[in-house]
Amino acid sequence: MTTVAELSTGLRTFSRADTELFYLDPIQGMWTTEQYLAMTNASRSMIEYTDGTIEVLPMPTRRHQAISRLLFLAMLTFIERIGGELFYAPLRLQIRPGKFREPDLLLLLNHNDPRNQNAFWLGADLVIEIVSPDDVARDTVVKRADYAEARIPEYWIVHPADETITVLKLAGDAYTEHGVFTRGQHATSLLLPDLLISIDAVMDAR
Repeated sequence: MTTVAELSTGLRTFSRADTELFYLDPIQGMWTTEQYLAMTNASRSMIEYTDGTIEVLPMPTRRHQAISRLLFLAMLTFIERIGGELFYAPLRLQIRPGKFREPDLLLLLNHNDPRNQNAFWLGADLVIEIVSPDDVARDTVVKRADYAEARIPEYWIVHPADETITVLKLAGDAYTEHGVFTRGQHATSLLLPDLLISIDAVMDAR
C-alpha cells in the first residue's frame, strides 16, 4: 500500500526535477487534485490528471509549436475583436472535478465568462489539439470523449501527418463532424462563422 510519505516524496521529487518521473508509477491513482495543481505549478512539463492518475505529455516538436503559433496569431485579433479570450498551452482546463486537460489552444467567446478563472478554466467554448505522433488516439479518440464530457461546443483536431483539420460540433453527449478540411480548403467554425483558416498555411507553418 502506498503511504503518505511516498506521496509526499514523489511530489517533492517531481517538483525538484522533471526527469525523475519514475516516482509517478508507484503512486498512480493516489494523487489528489491539490497535489496535481501544486505539481503543475512547479513543473516545466505539461501534465494532465484524471481521478488520481497523472499523465505527463510529450515535449512538443518544433513543427507542433509552429502550427500552434500560426493558429494562435491567425485567431487572436479575430477573438479579441468580439470580446473573447484565446490562450495556448500550458493553461489547465477542468473537464469536471477530478479531471484536467491541457489543450494546445482554448478560447471563450466572452472575456467576462465566469469560467475564465486564473488558476484554471472551468470550461471553454472551443478547444484545439494538434495531434502528437506518439499517441494519435489521445487527441482523436480519448480527448474527443473528454471534451464532449466537458460540454465544449466545438473541438478542432489538427492532424499534421494527415494534413487535415477536423472540426467537431457537440450534438447531445457526443461530437459529430462539421467538416474535415484538407489542402486547398479553409477550415470553418460554427461558433465563429466569419473565421477562415487556410489548411495550406497551417500545414506549411515553419
